[in-house]
Amino acid sequence: MAVFTYRQDVLFQHCDPAGIVFYPRYFEMLNATVEAWFDQRLGTSFAAIHGPMGLSVPTVAIEVHFSAPSRLGDALEFRLRPTRVGRTSAGLAIEAVGDRGDRRLSMTSTLVCVDKETGRPVRWPEALAAALAREHEQQEQGDA
Repeated sequence: MAVFTYRQDVLFQHCDPAGIVFYPRYFEMLNATVEAWFDQRLGTSFAAIHGPMGLSVPTVAIEVHFSAPSRLGDALEFRLRPTRVGRTSAGLAIEAVGDRGDRRLSMTSTLVCVDKETGRPVRWPEALAAALAREHEQQEQGDA
């Protein structure tokens, strides 16, 4: 299976007065990409995870490198791939590229499955763990 891609347009709400993306807005775009991936590829929405399942999936580590500015009206393609899947956590890599294939940013992060009541890490639910493992395995096969 290919890398998960999620297209987002740079809107006025994302920009500073100079018309370029204000860097904290990228974090919203990155999170939207992760949420879409959970829903569309892993088959479990954040609404279900953070609601009836009684879990949360916080980002506990993140590193971002900004390569080039994005401007109002640009179309960005966010490309997500899982880099690691553990009992309670998962590593992700996302890059955003413009229409000409030019990289705008690259990000690595770690998500942790947490029990909302205790705030402690817990194992991924079985179906979600299987989906994460499948995505990671298919990504690893594609990289080989």
